[in-house]
Amino acid sequence: MDIILLMVTLQGLLGAFDTLYHHEFKERLPWRPTARQELWIHSVRNFFYAIIFISLGWLQWQGLWAWLFMAILITEVLLTLWDFVVEDQTRRLPASERITHTILAINYGAILALLIPELLEWSVAPSQFVAVHYGIWSYIMAFFVLGVSLWSIRDWVSAHRNSPSILSSIQLVVPKQRVLITGGSGFIGSRLGQALINDGHHVTVLTRDKTRTAAMFKGEITLIDEIRYADHYDVIINLAGEPIGNGRWTKKKKQAIYDSRLNMTHALIDYIANVDCRPSLLINGSAIGYYGSHLDQTFTEDSGPAEHKLPHDLCRQWEAIAAQASQYGVRVANLRTGIVLGTEGGALAQMLFPFEFGLGGKMGSGKQWMSWIHIDDVIGIIGTIINHTIEGPVNITAPEPVTNAVFTKALGKALKRPVFMSIPSISLRLMLGEMGEELLLKGQKVLPQKLLDHGYQFQYPTIESALNQLLRGQHDIA
Repeated sequence: MDIILLMVTLQGLLGAFDTLYHHEFKERLPWRPTARQELWIHSVRNFFYAIIFISLGWLQWQGLWAWLFMAILITEVLLTLWDFVVEDQTRRLPASERITHTILAINYGAILALLIPELLEWSVAPSQFVAVHYGIWSYIMAFFVLGVSLWSIRDWVSAHRNSPSILSSIQLVVPKQRVLITGGSGFIGSRLGQALINDGHHVTVLTRDKTRTAAMFKGEITLIDEIRYADHYDVIINLAGEPIGNGRWTKKKKQAIYDSRLNMTHALIDYIANVDCRPSLLINGSAIGYYGSHLDQTFTEDSGPAEHKLPHDLCRQWEAIAAQASQYGVRVANLRTGIVLGTEGGALAQMLFPFEFGLGGKMGSGKQWMSWIHIDDVIGIIGTIINHTIEGPVNITAPEPVTNAVFTKALGKALKRPVFMSIPSISLRLMLGEMGEELLLKGQKVLPQKLLDHGYQFQYPTIESALNQLLRGQHDIA
């Protein structure tokens, strides 16, 4: 029995790693509305694992009960297979998670092979439960029972949580427009594409992974892997780009950040220059990093850049390329986007894991400004730009930016978690280098002056209203 318990211990440790690292930290499944079914399966499977752990550590199921225990073991296999199918339908698993799942499957198969002789011996005994004790192994099993039971409850609650409303449509004035989105499988692009589909528009997404992208949308959508001169669009929305905030800015990373944005935008300008039926509008990505950083100054669209670090230099070049479309009669709007808040991706999604477990806190002094925006307002603003004659730089931020200290306090309150920790500046610099310095320890107070002048009504103008809606499904300030 010792070898079986050793392998069961390995199963428990690998399962804990898979749950904490992949499901919680990397994929943030408890906050994904699209992961509800997967979370439900995880909840039920963890319940069965609790029975398995406590049985192997403390009980023998003898007689007819042994056959019931076999049925529980087989049910866990069926739940795992179902989980694999659902995962492939709703998200793209990282390589490390697939490897972990493979090891778990092989190890569980070996456990079953070793258990069968034991269970057959139990089955010929009188039907009863017999208490057993295997020393340290029994206590390890008890620890695993506690862990999987807690996560069973957590996943069940997460699967039934009030999910944030997803903008049903973008409601453009002109019906059935032909829209090309680059970066359509990203955080903003996927939400935008679905809203346009729901409004009855013809959406085309330029993507390198058609299978994964197709699974992200409901309704009719066209997927292409290269720009074709034979296709015609009314609006082009360019959101493509290597993520800028997910690791140190190595030389290779910086090159990818620049190339992914600038090369794509060059390709779009080349397309516009060579087609007879040109789009009326190019909405191009950018960021408030254009303005540099400052603790006291307030920036609007009329403000000039403050420094020549990577964020500014990248945005400056990106916007300059996009501006070339205007010489062909195409209206150009550059989205100088702030910190986009949503549970499916972006900065907030990365913060949820430590904050949920009471490990969140302000970064550095906490005095740096965070010019944020709710994901629904991003989609609404893009619709406003399409419907009106807004052009040039547009600050995509809420009208009430906050400092990192204020944001941290509001996030802790929305999650009902204590916030008492602080991440020292030196730690962020050592771990993340230039990226940590520029994106986490510096900031800028940016106001959406152009949108306010055009009368845009923000759905979530305050950080409290945004976080309460995203994390509690509430539309009023608690």
